[in-house]
Order: sequence, then C-alpha cells, then structure tokens
Amino acid sequence: MTRDLPGLHTGNILRCKGWRQEVILRLLENNLANAESPADLVIYMSWAKAARDWESFDRIVAALKALEEDQTLVMQSGRPVGLFPTQGTTPLVVMANGNVVGAWNGEAEFRALERKGLTIMPGMTAAAWQYIGSQGILQGTYQTFAAAGQQHFGGSLAGRLIVTGGCGGMSGAQPLAGQLAGAATLVVEVDEARIDRRIATGYCQRKTRDLDEALAWCRQAQAAGEGLSVGLVGNVATVLDTLIERGITPDIVTDQTIADPVNGYVPEGMTTAAAAELRRSDPAALKARADRTLMRHVRAMLMLKARGALVFEYGNNLRKFAFEAGLQDAFGFRSFVELFIRPLFCEGIGPFRWIAASGDPEDIRRIDDLILSLFPPDHRIAGWIRTARDHVQFTGLPARIGWLGLGERKRLALAVNDLVAEGALRGPIAFTRDHLDSGSATLPHRETENMLDGSDAISDWPILNALLNCASGADLVAVHALGNWGQSAGVTTIATGSADAAARLARVMDNDPGIGVLRHADAGYPTAQQAARQAGIGIAEQLS
Repeated sequence: MTRDLPGLHTGNILRCKGWRQEVILRLLENNLANAESPADLVIYMSWAKAARDWESFDRIVAALKALEEDQTLVMQSGRPVGLFPTQGTTPLVVMANGNVVGAWNGEAEFRALERKGLTIMPGMTAAAWQYIGSQGILQGTYQTFAAAGQQHFGGSLAGRLIVTGGCGGMSGAQPLAGQLAGAATLVVEVDEARIDRRIATGYCQRKTRDLDEALAWCRQAQAAGEGLSVGLVGNVATVLDTLIERGITPDIVTDQTIADPVNGYVPEGMTTAAAAELRRSDPAALKARADRTLMRHVRAMLMLKARGALVFEYGNNLRKFAFEAGLQDAFGFRSFVELFIRPLFCEGIGPFRWIAASGDPEDIRRIDDLILSLFPPDHRIAGWIRTARDHVQFTGLPARIGWLGLGERKRLALAVNDLVAEGALRGPIAFTRDHLDSGSATLPHRETENMLDGSDAISDWPILNALLNCASGADLVAVHALGNWGQSAGVTTIATGSADAAARLARVMDNDPGIGVLRHADAGYPTAQQAARQAGIGIAEQLS
C-alpha cells in the first residue's frame, strides 16, 4: 500500500493553535522534504527515521494540531505517547529516541527491538525534526577543510587534491565544501542518484563514471589553483586501491560513506540495489562481504597516510566498523573533531542554524543582512554568509547554518526576534543546531575522542544539556542514543517576536553553549577554562 507524502506547508495560515506548534510541525515536514527515502520515513544514513511508522506520523501531526501552549507532547522513539499538562515556560515537545539499556544496546539486540516496533535509529537531527538537508553539515565540513589548509598546507588548499567517499544526505556537503575551500575535490559514491541530486541542488559540479576523466579534471583545477567538485560513480575502496597502485597520493583523504556494514555500506562488486536486496534476504551474508570491503577501505587510507596524505575520519564510525570486522590497526588515523573542531567547541562554537517557517527565502536574506551588520567583516560568520549567499541553494524550508558560540548566538537570536516583532520577516524563525555541538554529544570515536581527562564515554553531558534546555524553556528538546556508540541531545527554540520568545531565546542561547564550555573546561582544556571565566559561568566564579 502506498500513500501520498505530506507537502511542505508555508505562508501564514496556521493549522495548529499557535505559531510555536505550527513551526514544529513544519520542521517535521521539512525533514521529509529533505529525506533520502521519504516514503520509508528515512531521513539519512539509510536508517535514521523521523517517525516510527506512518500511523505514528499521522498521530504526531494530529497531536501538534491539538497541542495547547500549556501542554507538552511526549515522544518515545518516533511515537507520540501523550499530551500532558505542563506550563507556559516548559517545552512543547520532549522526546527520547533510540535509548536502550546497556546490555541490550548491541547491534543484534537493538535491531531485534527495532523489528518489534519498539524503537528507532534516530540519527542526530532526523528523529528530532532538525534536519535541513546537506547544508546542515556544509559549514562544518568547509571549516574542517579550511582548518586543514591552515594547519598543513600553508594556509590554503588551492592546488590541492581531496579524495573522499560519500555523497548522501549528510555526506553530500563534501563536494561543495571542498570546492569552496579551494581544493580539487573528488567524491566517490556508489549510488549515482545521490550524485545527481547534489548536482541538481548545486552541491557538486561534475559527474563521471571514469576515474581517468575525474583525475584529469582535478589536475586541471589544481594547476589553475581553482576549487572544483567531481562526483565519481564507484566504490571508494576500489578507487583508493587504484590510486595506490598508480602511485597517486592525494593531499587529503577522508570519508563520509555510510559505514554500517548492514544498514548502508555497499561492498565491492555490488550495486546499491543489490546490497539492498541482500540486506532483505541474507543480512549476515551482506555483513560478511561489507566487512571485507571495510577492512580494505581503511587499509588503503592507512597506506595513503603512510605515503604522506593527511588522513582523518569524518564521523561515520568507519574505523570502528573496520576494527570490529578484524582490522586491528583501524584507529591508526584520527577524527576530524579532535584534529580541527575541538578548539572551537572549547569556546562554545558549533553548528548553529536558523530556518524560515514562512518558506520565504527573503527572510533568510534579511537575516544575512542583519548578520553582516552585527558582526565585524573579519568574523568567521561574516565571511561564511557572503560565501553561502553565492553558492548555497535552499532545499525545503529556506535555512542557513553559521558557526557561532557563547554570547554570539543570543545576540543574533534576539535581534532576529526583534525583526519578527517588527514585521520585517514574513514569519517566525526556528533556531536549532546539529547535535554535533560543544556540549550535546558523547561519541567516543568522534566528538569526544581522546578527551584530555579520559572522559570520552561519559554520557552525562548530553543528558544534562537536554535537562538544562528543558529548564531554560526551549520549544523542543530531544535525547538520542546512537546504538552502542553514542549519546546526543537536540534543541529547537522559536523566535515568534514576543517578549516570551525573547526570554526563552536568551536563556537557551546562553545555557546551551554554556554547558559545552563547562564540559570542556571540566576536561581540562585551558581555552574552555578561560572562556568560562570570561563569561562568569564556572561554579568557582559564581560562588566566589
């Protein structure tokens, strides 16, 4: 049985009892508008879902339409539980997704619970209705590539070659990010339709099935010192081995393919469709084949590192899955967070984002103008906004991402709330962020790998982040588990132009990044300790 997919509601006609509820409903619809497989409610990762099933989805929509401002909708792993009487300062929606007690959160146990319809894989922003398409990871990927250029290549990636894998919902930001950073960027993807989608939305410039043609294009761009993005249809493990055989060593090698050997990774010699069929008929056989390719894939990355390439994992657990498959030295290269992003986290800086509920791109453009007036021309956000205006197409609801930190987020959010109050924008603005943020994620192989104090696996911090955001009056708060390898928290707060919205925004925009600063200060990072002292948020400063 098939059903029509829900449309993306825009404009000023409300279906709910207030703008706060309406915006949350539109964010749910926006997730599906940007989804990899909307008919299956799968947003990205070939697994991460926005709702448990279509019956649950319909009940979520009905609940949001019935929700009063002094009630809270409680969500359990993609399924609405009930509407509870709360108060006007509490979240409208709270959710816990994918959380399973320790001994039951192994891969086999989790999948058994999922098959019974008891839980879902939430991803990060998928089940929390905070996904904005590939743009959501675009600036973070750009920031990573730019930092690599600063640290390892004399300040610029012009004339350099990046080779990576993955062009899906999250990884689809890679080609554009590398291009904007000035590099010739070759992204290998086995699913040609994913490359086609990135080309259609402006995230990739060229496509080929021929490695020689791809390399020729990249060499031309390198010689000219120009950024270029090329999508190569193929298996990245095969391509990396071919580069090694030819004596070609890229400047940077990373990867954002779906690394889960059952739920997305495609073994050598198979198409996406063939892997999907084997997933249905014999998942154990698929895993065995995928494990062999995973080990070959990571061995090639290790070899390229030995030959002088800058190699790092980009958060997809590639090393973990290769290690579990039997590759003992899989962790022979490091994570992008540890190498390039953690110094930003120490100051509470992370992937902040805002979404125009009206659906009018002019609302985002007016906020662009506001940002360029609020922050100095040499501020990271000003340079990014100028770049994004020229190169980023909107998909679904118009949205923007910008890496801002403690103090900066509140400054922008309150100024935007004023614009809404003045009628300068067509509708409210939802402020949210990736779960990959300063204090909202514990992933020992990514966000929290090799913490100074050894607290890599301590998941109190995202739980505390969620509790604090509830106490701060955010509109939606989510706590997610990611199988047996991570915990995260998400938050959304809506600028409706009211004084109440301003008070909510001020608390959340201070407290959400603030606990991230304290998490890193607690771990012993001097930059975070200094930031906490300057902001007066450490317990010692508050009790002195």
